Amino acid sequence: MTTPPRPTRPGRDRDARGRAEQARPRDALGRPLPYGSPGVAPIDETPRSPDDTLAYARELLDVGRAFAAHEALEVRWKSCPDSERELWQGLAQLCVALTHHERGNAVGARRLTDRAAGHLVSYAARGGPTYGVALDDAVACVRRRVGDLG
Repeated sequence: MTTPPRPTRPGRDRDARGRAEQARPRDALGRPLPYGSPGVAPIDETPRSPDDTLAYARELLDVGRAFAAHEALEVRWKSCPDSERELWQGLAQLCVALTHHERGNAVGARRLTDRAAGHLVSYAARGGPTYGVALDDAVACVRRRVGDLG
């Protein structure tokens, strides 16, 4: 099934199919900056193997780029087998929860953590591969981090 192109507005960073592109500079938390501003380098969106995706996302998290880690996991989510979508979606959403936390958005951080946990619990119940990620531990870690915003 082919997705029809979305209508584009002048000045929007969209490709021919109407999908967002990374043309506008962003800060480390993924917030758009004015054109011409220095921003963080965009991530390499080349699809990777599961292990390479996790390693790349971990590197990004280690340098404080949770939003970029989300983007790396999202690349895998959009290119993985259908049977693994909940895994990659849940992991990407955990990174978005951390991004909301870093931006000071407690409600968004908790909601995304809950949504991610739902995907990961559902995925774990089916017994799919986790590529070495302890899903319960990952969710618990993010819950601890986002819980301190009060």
